[in-house]
Amino acid sequence: MPGKSTEDAIATPGLGTVLREWGRIGCVGFGGPPTHIALLRELCVRRRGWLSDQEFEDAIAACNLLPGPASTQLAIFTAWRVRGRAGALVGGAAFIVPGLIVILALAALFLTGSPPAWVRGAGAGAGAAVAAVAVHAGVGLIPAGWRRAATTGRVRWILYVLAGVASAALVGPWLVLVLLGCGVIELTVNRSRRGESSTALLAVPAQSWAAAAAGAGVFASVAWVALKVGMLSYGGGFVIIPLMQDDAVNTYHWMSAGEFLNAVALGQVTPGPVVQTVAVVGYAAAGLTGGILASLVAFAPSFLFILFGAKHFDRLRGNPNVRAFLDGAGPAAVGAILGSAIPLALSLTQAWQYAVLAGAGVLLFVFRRGVVTTILAAAGAGTVLALAGVLLPS
Repeated sequence: MPGKSTEDAIATPGLGTVLREWGRIGCVGFGGPPTHIALLRELCVRRRGWLSDQEFEDAIAACNLLPGPASTQLAIFTAWRVRGRAGALVGGAAFIVPGLIVILALAALFLTGSPPAWVRGAGAGAGAAVAAVAVHAGVGLIPAGWRRAATTGRVRWILYVLAGVASAALVGPWLVLVLLGCGVIELTVNRSRRGESSTALLAVPAQSWAAAAAGAGVFASVAWVALKVGMLSYGGGFVIIPLMQDDAVNTYHWMSAGEFLNAVALGQVTPGPVVQTVAVVGYAAAGLTGGILASLVAFAPSFLFILFGAKHFDRLRGNPNVRAFLDGAGPAAVGAILGSAIPLALSLTQAWQYAVLAGAGVLLFVFRRGVVTTILAAAGAGTVLALAGVLLPS
């Protein structure tokens, strides 16, 4: 069994246990990655003793090296550690499916036909808070990155962050190329310092295949958008928001800007991975089938990374080239999360929504309330205003 000694084999859980325990986390995991990490630590380290503290910390570090939703990959990886590939499949699915069911049900409520005023008000209010949540997510990543920058160069770190902010705000569809470019620059600097010849990383422009996907039908387009979400979400789901917004709103016209804000808000208030937002986009494009397809495609890379690469993670973490690349791409991703707040805020259409956005910022940064609490409060404010007859976004 991966990562387990002979004497530990007696304690190896059955697949039924994995299904139950990881499914429980999938049902109660409101609040995004910090909550998921805490629940997985409580289960695997403190309550069951399947992993040591060091093994769990190593698992977090390994998953943070991968593109895609890190907390989902941590759920899959820890299930792999305790029950092998079968455990990874069962545990990962159990972690993802509860949130998928909830978010698709909410998508049907918010996007189908003409929902009642209170529903539209709740969506508009929750959507108004999303920009503040994005800033909160980015700010939360700054301390660890700044400490790391002490050994890699803080001036470059700041420049990478600024590049991420600018790219998220101005060139959403090409954001990923900026992240890759920052990684290549840092890799080049690092290799030069070690006296090694510089090697270029060839990144095929992501949008070069968009036209082909668009011409292959709506399901191919949904799959293409979801694949980009699953493969390119460095640092968290908010990194990919500008690209996903451009695809869903501007390129394919599946959603209005206000509906996309609702989708992001739903991804925040439902349990499980925040990347489930892509399921709402898929639902808007092609109904229930589109939502399920989007989720399957978006999470497929995470399963493949673990199933076929987990045994190599120790070498990956120790590779100086990988570490150098992430020292450039990582701060750019932090900047992209911060910068994603700009197009999200610009998508607001009502004056009262900006007041709700300001209130959400106060709740998050002054009173230090959680993300779920903040979005629910914003949704409540929108509901009250709607019932009072305040004009809502179309």
